[in-house]
Amino acid sequence: LWPDHCIQGSLGAQFHGTLQAERADLILRKGYNPDIDSYSAFFENDHETPTGLEGYLRSRGIDRLLMVGLATDFCVAYSALDGARLGFDVEVREDLCRAIDLDGSLAQARAHMREAGVVLA
Repeated sequence: LWPDHCIQGSLGAQFHGTLQAERADLILRKGYNPDIDSYSAFFENDHETPTGLEGYLRSRGIDRLLMVGLATDFCVAYSALDGARLGFDVEVREDLCRAIDLDGSLAQARAHMREAGVVLA
């Protein structure tokens, strides 16, 4: 498990002050189980427990996803891979992401995303 980060109610979990969060239709919260890390926006790390994001997107007719954020090689990659596996067209904007790159994890994540049909831009 990673060190505690983005803990609910802490400064690290707050949205940036200029982000207009009140305009968001959905704010997805994940990582509620303290015994497992939670990377994907679609599933908990058991790869079975859904977060509800897929249903939300499908109910709105959304089939193309643009992924940005932290960390490229973990949360972004897991979300992109799950999105592609679920049939979404997925693009990851690497210039709007930041990786941890732990022991080559970024190269491995990029390779897996490309193999899954995720567009890296």
